[in-house]
Amino acid sequence: MGSVRATIPRMILAAPDVRLPTRAAIERAKIDLERRLGPSKVLTSPEACATYATDDSDVDSRPPDVVVIARCTADLAITLAIADACDVPVTPRAGGTGRTGGAVPVAGGIVLATHALDRIKDIDRANLIAVVEPGVITGDLHAAVEREGLFYAPDPNSLDSCRIGGNLAENAGGPRAFKYGVTRDWVLGVEACLVGGHIVRAGKRTVKGVTGYDVTALLVGSEGTLAVFAEATLRLIPKPPIIATALALFSDVRGAADAVGALVGSGIVPRCLEILDRRTLDAVRAAGVAVDARAGAMLLIEVDGESAESALLRVGEVASACPGCVDVVVANDGAQRDRLWAARRMLSKATRRLARHKLSEDVVVPRTRIADLLARVDDIGAETGVRHLAYGHAADGNLHVNFLWDDDSERAAVDRAIDRLMRATIDFGGTLSGEHGIGVSKAAYLRLEQSDDLIALQRGIKRAFDPKDLLNPGKIFPSEGHRAC
Repeated sequence: MGSVRATIPRMILAAPDVRLPTRAAIERAKIDLERRLGPSKVLTSPEACATYATDDSDVDSRPPDVVVIARCTADLAITLAIADACDVPVTPRAGGTGRTGGAVPVAGGIVLATHALDRIKDIDRANLIAVVEPGVITGDLHAAVEREGLFYAPDPNSLDSCRIGGNLAENAGGPRAFKYGVTRDWVLGVEACLVGGHIVRAGKRTVKGVTGYDVTALLVGSEGTLAVFAEATLRLIPKPPIIATALALFSDVRGAADAVGALVGSGIVPRCLEILDRRTLDAVRAAGVAVDARAGAMLLIEVDGESAESALLRVGEVASACPGCVDVVVANDGAQRDRLWAARRMLSKATRRLARHKLSEDVVVPRTRIADLLARVDDIGAETGVRHLAYGHAADGNLHVNFLWDDDSERAAVDRAIDRLMRATIDFGGTLSGEHGIGVSKAAYLRLEQSDDLIALQRGIKRAFDPKDLLNPGKIFPSEGHRAC
């Protein structure tokens, strides 16, 4: 992403109002970190620290004062003990591919980088589990377990660069979530480090287990605000023997959205069911991918398992019978299937070329309201004058609505468009995020979905884990405005 950041101007989202560490506290932390970890694991130069100041969002940062490159669990624990003793905030970071500012150090302090903890420690075929460190790249885990005839389903779009630690922190999803679930559904247990340096193990190595509170499920999706992952025990299944893929092209997006309901209602359980609207197809065409000019929307449909081929025939029958269907194209081999998915996975980069600035929101609505939300997005675009496009995981209602603009003077209109999108999502019975998390960029909208009592309960959980609010401050919850030096 470095080259993209260098060539595409970014519209910065302001950092939240958080308490800042004192200069004296930072200097004490630097001295203690270098003494206990060694200077090779501790970066302090402004140039080196700047590399860890951003993620794949447009959230403003306060560059970290020090970066720790953890290489073992003890490094995590020592860092969190020193941070607690010196009263310095810590921002955990894995791959830095997040979209809502989760890995952005909004309070400066320490960035605790886990990318060097990148071992796949065990693949247990007999018990169908993998034990991994947080720095393992998700795509590398896929490849490793599939060489053993096994399967790990979560597949975020950035799987070739995102890391398991970030997937755990954000409870990452992906196109296969409708059939197989999201990251949390595949995590049996974790080893995690708490502020103060305490190491805890939660969960188990068995599929069943109901001992005490489900702390593992609580930590997965907590966006780095409760603990730092040192290890994860992940559930695996046998690799599906057959995968079959098809494209269904429609004259407009409402026809495609209605076909989603028809496909699922017919009893088909697709492994993936992606939707692309007209503007997204135009971006794909501009990137050099040939798509039938008659198509104003597209579904990318994938099924797997022993009965995949017969299921794909049923997909073709159902889709072809839906009003507005232009064509159904079946991938004849693995290479053609890979080309179809390459077009889907390059959408984020392709849409970035359409404007100087882009913000992507990953809202979710009930599947039956997809067409309504897409129509509302068009209304929002007309009302605000903001360009937009949408694509996403149609089977589970998770849409990526992208707002595009060129001039900074348009930003106020973009903010109005985002606000209206969030309100429409809640009005349709949806939720603010399906896989990117709340982070910084969506914190201001949390009260649209959650009551003050529920937010207060979650703040109480945060205080139980992190009484001084040192771990990833400024994330998830609306700012209470208490900056100090």
